[in-house]
Amino acid sequence: MPVSKAQPLIAVVDDEEPNRIALRRLLRAAKFDVEMFPSGAAFLESLKSHQPDCVVLDIHMPGLGGLAVQARLVESGVRLPVIFLTADDSAQIRERALAGGASAYFRKMVDRDTLLDAITTAIAQTPGPDAP
Repeated sequence: MPVSKAQPLIAVVDDEEPNRIALRRLLRAAKFDVEMFPSGAAFLESLKSHQPDCVVLDIHMPGLGGLAVQARLVESGVRLPVIFLTADDSAQIRERALAGGASAYFRKMVDRDTLLDAITTAIAQTPGPDAP
């Protein structure tokens, strides 16, 4: 009998606890496993033991902000879809995030189905760890 694959693991990185809790509820209702981090540094530290299937990342956080976290992922060769969810909708920051390889960039209060579709699409389009 084949072993079923666990649900995709989504990391939520946001310094505001109410945002993390709301995203956890939404993602769990959509049958994703969720882990939450209050900082970019805590998230990057977790990558030493495991890697999620996707990260939903805030732009502005104390310490390492979202763009710095994204840059560290790229520098270290981590193939991980990044979806930015932020209150900052400046065109310049959006362009930097997308140019850095983000799968999507949304303003907070995004429609739930739009966010869930973006996560599902990003996971499906990301090559596995053994891909060239």
